[in-house]
Amino acid sequence: MGDRTRLVADVGGTNTRLAVYDPEHDEFRHVARFTNSEYASLAAVIDSWRGALNEALPTTACLAIAAPPGNDVVTMFNIGWSFSCRDLATQFGFARLHCINDFQANAYALPHLDATEVQPLYAGGSPANSCLATVGPGTGLGGATLRRLGEHTVAVAAEPGHMSLSPASSLELDIFRHLLRGHSNIYAELLVSGAGLARLYQAICELAGDAPQQLTPAEVSARALDGSDKHCLQALQVFCALLGSVCGDFLLANGCYGGLYLAGGIVPQLGSFLQDSDFLHRLQDKGAMAGQLRETPVYVVVTDHPGLKGAAHAPAQLNRGM
Repeated sequence: MGDRTRLVADVGGTNTRLAVYDPEHDEFRHVARFTNSEYASLAAVIDSWRGALNEALPTTACLAIAAPPGNDVVTMFNIGWSFSCRDLATQFGFARLHCINDFQANAYALPHLDATEVQPLYAGGSPANSCLATVGPGTGLGGATLRRLGEHTVAVAAEPGHMSLSPASSLELDIFRHLLRGHSNIYAELLVSGAGLARLYQAICELAGDAPQQLTPAEVSARALDGSDKHCLQALQVFCALLGSVCGDFLLANGCYGGLYLAGGIVPQLGSFLQDSDFLHRLQDKGAMAGQLRETPVYVVVTDHPGLKGAAHAPAQLNRGM
């Protein structure tokens, strides 16, 4: 069985999900989630998961990693993990090990998501092409594109989190000026991520002359959604607006108008708040290209593990043959 199945992993900045994918039955088995901070390395996570496995460990693996594309050595900046793909393959006996970017995996998942796994946010019109894009804030801010070339699809990873960010309101300008006292550059991930949401809340409190509480991103979001804290509400509003600006720039930079799929750990929790925010206006407010972007449909990916699905369906020919 181990030679027909595939070990698939979605390794994010906070959590790692692992499963066995059986292509014959198109099913995932032994799906488990691990908190990365409780382990010293990815190898330790895999070893712990393997200990509970009641079938042969697959000899093929595809790992979706929240890290820039590389050659053999993968470095995860958000959690300080670094490992060699070749060493990992040797340690676990993988005949073939394939490491891809986590949002590259999200892109490969897009054609395989059913109607229960995505929610339409904006219908769009008649897109100029079929190129798809996926962007999502979580521990960081990731992105990728998916293009069809003949009978094949090709996903390309990108790093929108490290693109520059520009203010588009007087409040944002004040926030940027405030943050530039301690940061040499205001890049997208600094504000459009989990930590970025908390950073926005802190900056807004300080600009208002109020002492910020030590709130987690989840607490900022929760207080914003229930309306119990005006500074949290304003932080989430700015967060959504900046996310729209980032997404619009990403679509234009990559020429992707077939559809935008929002993923990551934050957006699916926002419900109607995102649609009621300035997100869509900022996404589409791009001068002469506004009409093009108004044709682009927008969806929210609500399935728990698109990275696993993408790792399961990533083309076999991309494997490195390790």
